[in-house]
Amino acid sequence: MADQKKMVEAITSMEDDFAQWYTDVVKKAELVDYSSVRGCMVLRPYGYAIWENIQKIFDARFKETGHENVYMPMFIPERLLQKEKDHIEGFAPEVAWVTIGGGEQLQERMCVRPTSETLFCDHYAKIIKSYRDLPKLYNQWCNVCRWEKTTRPFLRTMEFLWQEGHTMHETAEEAIEETERMLNIYADVCEKNFAIPMVKGQKTEKEKFAGAEATYTIEALMHDGKALQSGTSHYFGDGFAKAFGVQFTGRDNQLHTPFETSWGVTTRLIGAIIMTHGDNNGLVLPPDVAPIQVVIVPAAQHKEGVLEAANAIKDRLAKFCRVKLDDSENSAGWKFAEYEMKGVPLRLEIGPRDIAQNQCVLVRRDNREKYFVSLDELETKIPELLQAVRDGLYQNALENRERRTYTAHDLDEFIELANTKSGFIKSMWCGSRECEDKLKEVAGVSSRCIPFEQEHIGDTCPVCGKHADKMVYWGKAY
Repeated sequence: MADQKKMVEAITSMEDDFAQWYTDVVKKAELVDYSSVRGCMVLRPYGYAIWENIQKIFDARFKETGHENVYMPMFIPERLLQKEKDHIEGFAPEVAWVTIGGGEQLQERMCVRPTSETLFCDHYAKIIKSYRDLPKLYNQWCNVCRWEKTTRPFLRTMEFLWQEGHTMHETAEEAIEETERMLNIYADVCEKNFAIPMVKGQKTEKEKFAGAEATYTIEALMHDGKALQSGTSHYFGDGFAKAFGVQFTGRDNQLHTPFETSWGVTTRLIGAIIMTHGDNNGLVLPPDVAPIQVVIVPAAQHKEGVLEAANAIKDRLAKFCRVKLDDSENSAGWKFAEYEMKGVPLRLEIGPRDIAQNQCVLVRRDNREKYFVSLDELETKIPELLQAVRDGLYQNALENRERRTYTAHDLDEFIELANTKSGFIKSMWCGSRECEDKLKEVAGVSSRCIPFEQEHIGDTCPVCGKHADKMVYWGKAY
């Protein structure tokens, strides 16, 4: 392993203060700026470029599975929101209301969308008439507003960017299949493209989405041992459809109500990438989302032929990766620290001696390993190293999760783990809300999910001692 000395002194050590480390990174890597609007952030070009790459990856996967992009209004009339009682009750504390327009009191107040189930259902009621109109596989990329009390860039803000899929299906089986399919796509992208291992499972009744029959989730473990809900998929049954009068003529020539799903991921994923892979020198970005995958830093660029060679390499690399040549007057040391902080996966160094030997130096961001590579091999070696960076990040994150996953068999052991360790705690659970609330009260944890991959780690609930047949992941979460 290459020397891991700290190169950016302006970033607080994550071991000293993880929250401050996170704030330092998002600011100094120029991902965001704080806005004059409380609880909102300015997404700067580098931060937005990461989101654009996330968008491109997911959008391609959605379209592969037959989904189409649409756009709904950002305002929802109160009467629409009131149609689904559980839904409005779940969101009531977070809703922002518009009561005046153009200086006049509105006859009906409108909320700034916290989510768009009601708008989609209102639209579907107009366009779904026959089983031939199904399924309806719609998605939108947009912003939403939730009036949060405490905020942190990417993790929890009053306005954030996301995608929300809303689909209607002929049968419950098809809708459930869709719910599971989209969750699997989320998990697959997070693991393959973002190098973040995920636990897939179902939320408890307490933690499920307002108005849903079932909520599925992917849960990640951050570097500090806290959990982060990274994406959710919901099966609504026919509740929303009935509330909005969505009906279709079925194959039997009778009227039926369709079955609905929704699913979403947000800019929170950028926070997940930062807190899973970052280090004390700043960002460490998986190659698939990095705005710059390779940065070229010329050495002794004032000498004849150096910049010409660097530009020629840039032109070659631009054909298969996102590349930047930094030919500014800043020192090489400054450039090294700057692009480390920005998390660029690979650094390419080239100087007079390298040119004479027909080689360059490639340095990985994740472990700082150096490679002397022939200029004739760049087209094969760089993709190999970018894949190695991704694989290394995934393995490190997986090891962190495994190292921070504990098992509790009784309440005393559970409380001891919650008070002394940071990470996931696995235990059996009887299924009662009372026991779930008790663990929140005495251990400060919430249920993260009932994983699809169940383990038999006991027969009794650690709280009440009664028979338990479900294994649950618990944890403290962002």
